Amino acid sequence: MKILDRYILDSYLTKFLSFFVIIMVVFIFQTIWMFIDDLAGKELDAEILFKFIIFYCPKLIPLVLPLTVLLASIMTFGDLAENYEFAAIKSSGISLFRSMKSLLIFNTVLCFCVFFISNNLIPFSEFKSYNLRKNLAKVKPTLAITEGIFNNLGNMNIKVDDKYGTDNNKLNDVIIHKTNKYNDNLTVIKSKSGQLVFDEFLDVLNINLNDGYRYEEILTEGNNNKEFKPHTTIKFDKHTIVFDLKKFYEVDFSEEKYNNTFRMQNIKQLKFSVDSLEKKLTQQYQNFSESFYKRTGIYSFQTSYKGSGNIDKIDINNHNTILNDFEDRYKIPILKSIQRNIENQRVTLSTQKTNFFVRNKLINLHKLSYYEKFAISISPLILFILGSSLGAIIRKGGFGYPVVFALMVFLIYHFIGTFSKNAAEDGTISATFGSIISTLVIFPLSIYLFRRASQDKEIFNIEFFSSKIVSFFKLKR
Repeated sequence: MKILDRYILDSYLTKFLSFFVIIMVVFIFQTIWMFIDDLAGKELDAEILFKFIIFYCPKLIPLVLPLTVLLASIMTFGDLAENYEFAAIKSSGISLFRSMKSLLIFNTVLCFCVFFISNNLIPFSEFKSYNLRKNLAKVKPTLAITEGIFNNLGNMNIKVDDKYGTDNNKLNDVIIHKTNKYNDNLTVIKSKSGQLVFDEFLDVLNINLNDGYRYEEILTEGNNNKEFKPHTTIKFDKHTIVFDLKKFYEVDFSEEKYNNTFRMQNIKQLKFSVDSLEKKLTQQYQNFSESFYKRTGIYSFQTSYKGSGNIDKIDINNHNTILNDFEDRYKIPILKSIQRNIENQRVTLSTQKTNFFVRNKLINLHKLSYYEKFAISISPLILFILGSSLGAIIRKGGFGYPVVFALMVFLIYHFIGTFSKNAAEDGTISATFGSIISTLVIFPLSIYLFRRASQDKEIFNIEFFSSKIVSFFKLKR
């Protein structure tokens, strides 16, 4: 390696490692603040907290690395240009591209490292951190209850619409499903409000419910009647459920039973999952279309209609012809029945539309995760070209202009990526395009800036554009 290449590489690596550590620490603190509710007040030892941070760090690399590369490259070439070292390099006949040789090799190697991290390390860290968070949630039951979904709490599944209060222990619109030792869901409790009260002396959790109903099926021997099952309904003003916390606090933090999210999968697993989910969804489309067609009544009508004319020539769009085959006293009930049937089918379609939307979104999330691994992998090289060219153009080092320009470019890159991914999740755009659109925007910009820097030109030729604008207004006069 030549002295020049070694000098530029040493300067770049010093800044790269420094910024990487600083930015990673900032994001770690931001992560701790984001999950403070899951960590605070649980008397966890330092080992568990350290594991949580270590498992979460690899997932921060796609955010930390682009900004690190931008800052290091802008400041490295900005310092060279500001100290006239870059001018000396060019005067000796070495081009900008040649001076970037060692850093291009380094960032190319970095691309392969990022691919390995995104394909192997991040899924593994997601698996570890997700399971650890699930186990942490068990340490304090109030944190295990998330609004709007059913949460497992021992032998109960509890759902609340709203949590409020200083300790988030007051509940609104509570639904509880209790199971027996055979895992049969026989008891349902609904109440308008409730409160979680800890008894530290007895180590129990009291769930105080107000103004609700308790529904419970009664199992009787020899009862084979599936249409009728005896049950009890009890209205209550106040009802208390006592939950023993002794077993609940016996949490095994090494337990790992959650392994089915798309963030935990590598490329091979994601490809298989997408293929399986798409085949399953296609089959569900087909099954629903067939069942919906039969539920509308058209199928049974066409096969059982005994009116005048040939069955094959029935025009179901002309309802007056069909109604004429019935007496007048039956026509109004038939039309009302049709109206109810249409309303029921409309509700069914609306519900199924939401269901299919959720399933499509899950497929899109898998596809986004798949293509994002490739997009993240090439981002260091593209952002290095952009940052080094920008540093050579602005000719400033230090923490002034370089930091401002780096943050502006990073925010543009990050926001474009975030908005495109959200659009891809909903199916507005394709998952492939949504995962690479930020790279597609930055790549032409990096090439443009590289050409301007190679020719010792500014980012924009202000005099050229201003002269064109002035001449345009003169012609208008």
